[in-house]
Amino acid sequence: MVQFSESQMAEFNRLVSHYPAGKQKSALLPVLHLAQNSFGGWLSAETMDYVAELLQIQPIEVYEVATFYSMYNLKPVGKYMFEVCQTGPCMINGSDDIIAYIGEKLNIKPGETTADGLFTLKTVECLGACGYAPMMQMGKTYREHLTKEKVDSIIEECRKTAALNN
Repeated sequence: MVQFSESQMAEFNRLVSHYPAGKQKSALLPVLHLAQNSFGGWLSAETMDYVAELLQIQPIEVYEVATFYSMYNLKPVGKYMFEVCQTGPCMINGSDDIIAYIGEKLNIKPGETTADGLFTLKTVECLGACGYAPMMQMGKTYREHLTKEKVDSIIEECRKTAALNN
């Protein structure tokens, strides 16, 4: 059974407290982030149902939000998620080639995770860094002006970091 720890529940209560009584649904986005970070980096149906119960809303209201935004993962993801922008400016500057190259290099398609669980490739809408195209987000950092060489370097950097942490 999915359940927040005492400290996670305190954070949940803090998030909800930012909104008027009866308007706890307004906390849905930050609560989904909390849940995703608390339960393995993704939102299972059980987790979304738990969030709905805590916020006293219908599960469908949670599903609608979680499926709309690319920042929520609806299945397990790798330790390193490559979220490559695929909108106009990035496409004009070669994001399609970068997506294909990452897929070829890691032997996965967008939406898939490598067999070793290290990498997930995801295509996303505009990340607001059009002047640095093509680009991707990795966690809280942007990787910009991507080339095949930069992608190789990023993959190697991630593999080294993962090996050090094991």
